[in-house]
Amino acid sequence: MKIALSIPEKEKVKGQGSLYFQALVAAGARPDEIEMIMPPGNGLPSSGDFDGILLAGGEDVDPELYGERKKYDNVKTNRARDDFEIALLDRGLRAGLPILGICRGTQTINTRFGGTLYQDLKSDTALERDHKQQGSRSATTHSITVTDPDSVLHGFVTGSCAVNSLHHQAIKRLGRGLKVTAHSEDGLVEAVELAEDSPFFLAVQWHPEEMFSEHPEQLKIFQEFVARCREHAAK
Repeated sequence: MKIALSIPEKEKVKGQGSLYFQALVAAGARPDEIEMIMPPGNGLPSSGDFDGILLAGGEDVDPELYGERKKYDNVKTNRARDDFEIALLDRGLRAGLPILGICRGTQTINTRFGGTLYQDLKSDTALERDHKQQGSRSATTHSITVTDPDSVLHGFVTGSCAVNSLHHQAIKRLGRGLKVTAHSEDGLVEAVELAEDSPFFLAVQWHPEEMFSEHPEQLKIFQEFVARCREHAAK
């Protein structure tokens, strides 16, 4: 089995110290089954090289990809990573790979399906809550409610649970072919899945890798993802 963990440079330099990496290992993956990848100089790896894809957090998605111009100075983008991950996502979808998106990964997925984003929640919405919390990244700051009893997420969270919040962007218009499976207390989209059946497809706006050691439901997200990746490898 091999899992593609697409991450920013600051995470890749941490190596096995990355919490994304540690969460996958805690969920049952061996260290040698996880490959950290970034936009390479020699082309995109084939989907046949992997049995699952995890799109991690990081920089903002380039607004040009959803038909807008950059409006604010705090929108920090990496177009090479955008193009790389969207192409990787396309290959993974065609191959039927398990896919997990976290924070930016969720926004990348929504953009790939034709959706749009709030470029900055404080500037673009009237929400009273600051979704970019201060202090400990593992601390919970608000709750999410699972709205679809037939969703992948419902297998880990029944009703609601507390999550962290480390983002200044979020889904505005949902992409075609996606369905919302969880909302925050103030109505933001917190999780999306494919509207049609898939081996495993889940994208969450919070950061479960920061919470898995103390919150069993967050570890279950990674456990199910790893289990589905292992099933794919056994085919």
